[in-house]
Amino acid sequence: MLTREEDVDAHALHARGWKIAVIARHLGRERKTIRAYLNGDRVAGERASPAVDPFEPFVDYARERLGEDPHLWATTLFDELVALGFEQSYQTLTRQVRARGLRPACETCRPAKGRAVTVIEHPPGEETQWDWLELPDPPAAWGWGSSANLFVGALAHSARWRGVLAESMDQAHVIDGLDRVSRELGGLTSVWRFDRMATVCHPATGRITASFAGVAKHYGVSVAICPPRHGNRKGVVEKANHTAAQRWWRNLSDDVTVEEAQASLDRLCAERLDQRTRVIGDRRATVAAHAETERLRPVPSPFPATVTVDRRVAANARVAYRGNFYSVPPELAHTAVTVTARLGDAHLDIATDTGIVVARHRLAGTGAVVADHGHVTALNRAALAAFSDAPPHRSKQRIPPGPAALAAAAALRGTDPAGATVIDLARYAQAANGRNTLT
Repeated sequence: MLTREEDVDAHALHARGWKIAVIARHLGRERKTIRAYLNGDRVAGERASPAVDPFEPFVDYARERLGEDPHLWATTLFDELVALGFEQSYQTLTRQVRARGLRPACETCRPAKGRAVTVIEHPPGEETQWDWLELPDPPAAWGWGSSANLFVGALAHSARWRGVLAESMDQAHVIDGLDRVSRELGGLTSVWRFDRMATVCHPATGRITASFAGVAKHYGVSVAICPPRHGNRKGVVEKANHTAAQRWWRNLSDDVTVEEAQASLDRLCAERLDQRTRVIGDRRATVAAHAETERLRPVPSPFPATVTVDRRVAANARVAYRGNFYSVPPELAHTAVTVTARLGDAHLDIATDTGIVVARHRLAGTGAVVADHGHVTALNRAALAAFSDAPPHRSKQRIPPGPAALAAAAALRGTDPAGATVIDLARYAQAANGRNTLT
């Protein structure tokens, strides 16, 4: 088979008057191959198919089997064909199935991609779409494990969106994210749309849970749950997820804190994404300009959910929480504690792993250090008590074994510490008794 470059050279040389034999020697090919390409019998880049298609006898069986079971594994079909005399490879089978279109699409399991869709109208202020975005490989300093979670909310009409980082996907963090993102978006819409997340509804039935019903009543919104196997219902927030993953998370540095990462996302949304131009109806404007037309209601006071996170106390007896550091008694350094904060409350509690509350602090802004006077005094006292006036050991100082070490070594050797050999007289008595015995 000639490459396209060789085919072009062969035609060019033949047009100059070269003989087929000379062209064949020049290109290192056979004369009959060159003649076939010059005559148009073969096409460059296409391998000549054999006269007999070895897969042809098995086409009907493969089509019928895949028609009966569209989910039949190709390996299972390969086993059945081998038993029927199929002698080619598994790769040949899969290639033939794809090329001939033998496997029909299962409409029940077919995804939304490729289907005909309709445009869903979203009047201003009608709907906010919510979704979780799992982000892989967060910075190790965060201590969040193999993935981070971003709770994203998007206005369906204007496509303005915001997101908050969360170290857990429990209901308390969902409520916290709903409140914070709603305030960032400027208010509440009439409807909140979710997929079938277990913190909002029962996944099997789509009915909202009793605990989340109280949240919806508190904020005065209706809850819409996406029906199963019906895509393209949350396209605005899903596009926001894609943007967050590719334009923000992909370029995030490894040495940023959680608060710095959150601030960088907020800047990206406000400075870049809100300035995108969109055409809605007959109006062409930025996302920020369209968002100003959203009829949003004020956000009430936060729903009193309790957010609980696990922390480890640092060596300076401080606990990190949302960009701030809160003090605890110094004896808890390097231990595990639990930070509990009730949304809307101005204080947080720090408890030990047994549930005993050891500190209560007022919540502060980002970057603050909140320390109790008693904790500071106790920490200073403990730090001073750890100091010693003894000079440090020199690296080349001669320190031979002391009396206690020599005594322990003598016990291991079975010798007297002074150097004399210890004799066990019981062994001599046993030997003497043996000699005095008549046999």
